[in-house]
Amino acid sequence: MITPIWLYLASKEMWRNWGRFLLVSLVVALITLLVVFLAGLAEGLSLSNKEFLSKLEGELVVFQEQANLSLPSSQLDNETKRKIQRVSGVADVGAVGFSSVFITNDGNDWEKSVSLFGVELGKPGEPAPLEGRRLSGARAKEVIIGGHVALSTGLNIGDTLVVKSTQAGEEELHSLEIVGIADGQQFFFQPSIFVPIQTWDLIRPTPIVDNSQRSMTYNIVNVKMVNSSNEVDLAQIIQQEVQDIEVTDRQTAYEAVPGYQDQQRTFNTQQGFTLLIGILVVGGFFQIQTLQKVGQVGMLKALGTPNIVVSLTTTTQIFITNSLGVIIGAFATVLLASTLPPSIPIVFVGQQVAISLVTLLLIGPLGGLVSIRYLTKVEPLTALGLSS
Repeated sequence: MITPIWLYLASKEMWRNWGRFLLVSLVVALITLLVVFLAGLAEGLSLSNKEFLSKLEGELVVFQEQANLSLPSSQLDNETKRKIQRVSGVADVGAVGFSSVFITNDGNDWEKSVSLFGVELGKPGEPAPLEGRRLSGARAKEVIIGGHVALSTGLNIGDTLVVKSTQAGEEELHSLEIVGIADGQQFFFQPSIFVPIQTWDLIRPTPIVDNSQRSMTYNIVNVKMVNSSNEVDLAQIIQQEVQDIEVTDRQTAYEAVPGYQDQQRTFNTQQGFTLLIGILVVGGFFQIQTLQKVGQVGMLKALGTPNIVVSLTTTTQIFITNSLGVIIGAFATVLLASTLPPSIPIVFVGQQVAISLVTLLLIGPLGGLVSIRYLTKVEPLTALGLSS
């Protein structure tokens, strides 16, 4: 089999100057490591903020109208929930209450901040446990813990979890039996635990003692639809029929979490600048390479070598150098991620990583476009110093 001349020239030069090309590949590898790591870190921090809302069973989330889609600020009552339930097209609704508390074990050996959610049994909003069982009663002293809590604390089904809650200015301790472990359910950068809604109302932090018969309030209502493809229309109908509420889909709900959008924009900007640096690095290297071999290219052209061969030779070198760097960088990222502690929120999503890697593979040809264009314009006589 005859090797194409452009492939022979490309491989011959890379072999003779392997150290130089390898050095550029390692620089590309570092850029790849940084880009993919930033993508994983952005996704991990995003999940720390949105995971609970993104995994809600229902398609729509109802907030108090004046709350600006802020879950902690929203306050709804049972009458509002009943009105939502009666709207045509609503299959089921579930109240969800939220508080931030500290938890510890029976021996008080450690303390951890978590998001405490009150959920209605068998309703949208209650997580399905991966291990154990569901909550058994509206006032049961039971809890389902998220997977992050189980991983970081070592707690398991049957253990006792103690909730530390400040009520009327005094710290109260509430012992709960762990009956289930759900998947990851983070919110506000905290792992989550789930208790029956009435138990939540009893143990959640309160600023004052209120012995009067008051109606319970919670933060949001999760709505499961009869027809899940009709989100926009049903959201408008609910808002028209029920006053003082704002209805949105899950994605809009978690994108409205304070800091979420700013956080994502920051990471996207960092990734963009890193890719730009990669283009400049690869482009600068091959531009220097081009200037050093103008005479050689002039000789090849004087012998009748067409521009397409010159272009393919340089393009092959750029592609191999860049691809090798991306492969090394991808493996380095996997090795680095495997050594990181679970407390670092880094999550690699297949589609996101694939997009990052494809983009990195394109930065080489983009960076080398100037070099390729320059080589095609080299005049043989001028390059060899024979022009008059």
